[in-house]
Amino acid sequence: MPLRNVRDKKRELRARSKKLRAGCPPQLKAELDKRLSQKFLSLPEYEECKVLFIFVSSPIECDTSAIISRALSDGKRVAVPKCRERSGYMDFYFITSFSQLSPGKFSIPEPDPELCEQATDFSSGLCVVPGLCFDYMGYRVGFGKGYYDRFLNVFKGISAGICYSRFVEKELPRGTYDKKTDILVTEKYIIRTAA
Repeated sequence: MPLRNVRDKKRELRARSKKLRAGCPPQLKAELDKRLSQKFLSLPEYEECKVLFIFVSSPIECDTSAIISRALSDGKRVAVPKCRERSGYMDFYFITSFSQLSPGKFSIPEPDPELCEQATDFSSGLCVVPGLCFDYMGYRVGFGKGYYDRFLNVFKGISAGICYSRFVEKELPRGTYDKKTDILVTEKYIIRTAA
């Protein structure tokens, strides 16, 4: 598929997914988030990981707060991202509580570098990857900034995309730099895409 067509198709998918997600009734979203969190926390990869790289969710994303809380109580090292201004890159910092977060880029809570240790070892661990929609092979359409595709280029651990099953497609358009996740977790099922 030509690059221009990929971009146009992604733009359409992004707009449609945002609209559908914004229109999801809060009670239904809460139930979907609860079931998705339970599925994720049942992963042997979660049980075995010592370091969890995870995003702090925005209102239309799958809620990660229960996963973060559980990981902290399970004694895992929890690293969350902070976006670098205008670079398209992000750094991860270890947090020990939600109180170490404050509103950052895109109004999403980010770690305070004054209070948190920066993560520098990306050779292992489990990374939770956001996406507006995914396909069965683990490719995704995100918000279009490329932060996670760049990060997954250097991350050597296991990546797990989380998404509501309603937003999983058979196949998504993808470009040269798009990175797939090793696992896809929804509220209904888990797919190991590396197999």
